[in-house]
Amino acid sequence: RDLRRAPEDRPRRHGRATTAADSIARWPSVRRGERKHIYPTYGNADAVFDTALAYEIGVLKVYAERYLLEVREGHPSFPVAYRLRQLIDPFVAIYPDHVPPTSILREFVGGSGFEY
Repeated sequence: RDLRRAPEDRPRRHGRATTAADSIARWPSVRRGERKHIYPTYGNADAVFDTALAYEIGVLKVYAERYLLEVREGHPSFPVAYRLRQLIDPFVAIYPDHVPPTSILREFVGGSGFEY
């Protein structure tokens, strides 16, 4: 889930353009917000969808690898960035031109075939 934020936080899209270090530093706050506002309402949902895709990490690797390398050793966010780089390292990169425009992954990497 954290890797999905890399391509989403990077561009000047949705009013965001943050460094990897800043994005990683915000994750604890994002998680607190989820625990407070999202997870308590799960019981009220008619349905819950797991949107993870088998090829997702390969696609996110294309974006996250460079993004995570921006975090320099010694920075407080470095241990998390390093751990995530180790996580994606064994995966083969899958370029986004192979992702269908109707894929939920397009919500994070751009190029959706939907208008909204």
